[in-house]
Amino acid sequence: MDAPIALTELPHNTLFKAGDVFVLFGELFGRGYANGLVNEARKAGMQIIGITVGRRDENNALRALTAEELAIAETNLGGKIVNVPLMAGFDLDSPAGEPTPTDLIGKLTLNDWQDAKLDWPYLEKCRQIGVSRFREGTARAMAQIDGMIPAGRNVYFAHTMAGGIPRAKIFLAIANRIYKGRGDRFVSSSVLLDSDLGKLILQNFDEVTADTFQHLIEGSAAIRSRVESSGGQVRYSAYGYHGTEILIDGRYQWQTYTSYTQGYAKMRLERIAMAHWQQGIKSTVFNCPEIRTNSSDIFVGVELPLIALLAALRKENGGSWAQAQWDASQALLQDGTTLESVLQKVEGFQHSDIARGFRNFAAWPMPNSAALADIMIGTSDEIVQLHKERKALITDLLSGLVLEATGPLIFGEMSDPAGPVLWLNHDIIARELNRAHA
Repeated sequence: MDAPIALTELPHNTLFKAGDVFVLFGELFGRGYANGLVNEARKAGMQIIGITVGRRDENNALRALTAEELAIAETNLGGKIVNVPLMAGFDLDSPAGEPTPTDLIGKLTLNDWQDAKLDWPYLEKCRQIGVSRFREGTARAMAQIDGMIPAGRNVYFAHTMAGGIPRAKIFLAIANRIYKGRGDRFVSSSVLLDSDLGKLILQNFDEVTADTFQHLIEGSAAIRSRVESSGGQVRYSAYGYHGTEILIDGRYQWQTYTSYTQGYAKMRLERIAMAHWQQGIKSTVFNCPEIRTNSSDIFVGVELPLIALLAALRKENGGSWAQAQWDASQALLQDGTTLESVLQKVEGFQHSDIARGFRNFAAWPMPNSAALADIMIGTSDEIVQLHKERKALITDLLSGLVLEATGPLIFGEMSDPAGPVLWLNHDIIARELNRAHA
């Protein structure tokens, strides 16, 4: 892909109606992108079905939800959950009685991880066990879901699985240096990815973030065939990240957070969507803007582009509602600090020669650098310090707005998607918000 393909027109739902079926292929935990889609499906009167990743017992064995856990999850979803554990990734899989990949890397230390050599034939056995487990679980879940879909209905499968970071203390220590470190504490992301540990982590990212989309599309083939044979239509969407166009110097320009090591898996996700699209299956990855979530907070600086959304709200004819968001943002800042000065800090970062050097779409995802960490993390810290409360940030407010906008945009576009990979840039996010609040 040579350039981002943007969604440029506000979409409208022209397909899904009351009685159609929405399947969330991923479990709802807290507040995130998936909530917006679920809300849109509920507004359309669709039947909502979800799955669970399951839970681990005291021996790390994967299990289904208990009756109490299932009731809580179904209340959270507002629909029926198929109680087949679909935990993705292979970091906790192994032959019976043998160590898992997480066990193996748990023995590494900050002194030896860069040079450690892993047993790749053994890890491949673990990977195959994890893949087989997930495929078999998907087959069982789809068999149940098939029985829940009446004839003549349209079906929307929304893939929301992402991540894959092994729960090993060594990786958390390394991640803190890669994504949060400056000066002596800085570690380049390329050092991680060149190591055996990094290569293992990339494999697990692929399994969780991308390959589960493949398993979903393949595993639901029987459902798709039955639905389409009775006149219905089937859609598949997934969440990506591949940078975002934001306002820089008064025009929308592509930029990205660096280094987004999960980016390799996100590109694999895009390729999966493109391959199935060529087979006539409407599968679309939506590359969404940077926001702050529990999982993204490790990436210090990822929130900086989000602040520029305020400028987009005005540019896209936001009127009084857009001004209200400026006023609400200003109220979060310390007395004597202007919102304009915060926006100037973000612009200053984007104008720097260092940041410009990373606005290279063809080279994405690029490794980070000590110089970039210095200016990006430094700017982020400076902006946080300008707030009245560290737990009430402008980027929290704006993250909620992005989540609000993406649900209607994705749901509406999936009625008749324009292609397999689309970007939701700040212009379409702002236009959707302004339309909703006009």
